[in-house]
Amino acid sequence: MLYQLHEMQRALLAPFTQWAETAAKLFTNPVSPFAHAPFAQRIAAAYELMYRLGKDYEKPAFNIQSTLVNGKTTAVHEVNVLAKPFCNLIHFQKIHRSPQAKVLLVAPLSGHHATLLRDTVRTLLPKHDVYITDWIDARMIPSSVGPFHLHDYIRYVQEFIRLLGPDLHVISVCQPTVPVLAAVSLMATEKDPRLPKTMTMMGGPIDPRKSPTGVNNLATEKKLSWFENNVIYGVPANFPGFGRQVYPGFLQHAGFIAMNPGRHAQSHQDFFMHLIEGDEKSAEEHRQFYDEYNAVLDMPAEYYLDTIKTVFQEFNLPRGTWKVDGQLVRPQDINNVALFTIEGELDDISGPGQTQAAHELCKNIPTSMKQHFMAPECGHYGIFSGRKWREVIYPRVENFIKTYS
Repeated sequence: MLYQLHEMQRALLAPFTQWAETAAKLFTNPVSPFAHAPFAQRIAAAYELMYRLGKDYEKPAFNIQSTLVNGKTTAVHEVNVLAKPFCNLIHFQKIHRSPQAKVLLVAPLSGHHATLLRDTVRTLLPKHDVYITDWIDARMIPSSVGPFHLHDYIRYVQEFIRLLGPDLHVISVCQPTVPVLAAVSLMATEKDPRLPKTMTMMGGPIDPRKSPTGVNNLATEKKLSWFENNVIYGVPANFPGFGRQVYPGFLQHAGFIAMNPGRHAQSHQDFFMHLIEGDEKSAEEHRQFYDEYNAVLDMPAEYYLDTIKTVFQEFNLPRGTWKVDGQLVRPQDINNVALFTIEGELDDISGPGQTQAAHELCKNIPTSMKQHFMAPECGHYGIFSGRKWREVIYPRVENFIKTYS
């Protein structure tokens, strides 16, 4: 019922947010007489803040139209090379002649859209042939398609690897480090000839028992039945996925905000002041960040509950007890895929040591084929986006991939 109430509230607020948007423009457009009224800039700032706090945020576009290859500008086209019911495999296709290392960027299915990795993609593009998993909002998938479990995620990853491999480098960010390691482990057990060349794992919960964060503690303090009864709801009738059980995006977003409420409140206050002061550059940075941060998707309930139970409550992967369709996940069977783990010193989502634990599990990968990097003074999002990603972390990823290409 909560989902339906949320949709009713959203519908009721829609006229007010549209009115606030219009009013903000009336008090800023130079041809409008209202723009020359006393305190016009302050009034416009208040209306825009009201609009942005109340508006509905749709999935953003990647909006990557070009990149530099060997110093020359090259057009980039998004091509959907494989459409699955719950995910599209997107290729950022370039017109160039020089061969480049092929990279599969496995995006999280944990609330935000794959566009959260826009900066990751943009940084990789000049020297790599980039593909990304673009997960579909569960509320847009008819219930007749059926459920989507954690083991389905693993099978999707395997299908993508086999399609693009064997000359492939897999990069997983946050949540997918776990299913990616499981996917490659199962392929290694089966001696699959299309194993990737490398695995780069960034800020993921391979072993959440190490340096547990608030996210980890919530999952261990509550029983699985608590999550079933408190965060799982049916999709309302105004979406194609009507009736599908999901963990709604608006609840996830509330959780994101609750983790750092003071920081978000300060950010919006700063935005208001930037508008008053005419600091358009800072105001636009705020808009771009929250256009992405506030755009969330619904997760299939069965996938979410599988992840809570398998990854954060039973720790099946580090304990060596995880079975996928009856087959035991054995990271120790991987012996010819290079491994690079990356963590942020200040990561409050996946604590230090959680990703590095992959090295202990993949004990038969030669030491010479393993690397680990702890990014100093770097939070969770800084691992894959922003200046530290571009200037400190990416050069190491580039060199690692180049070594095994």
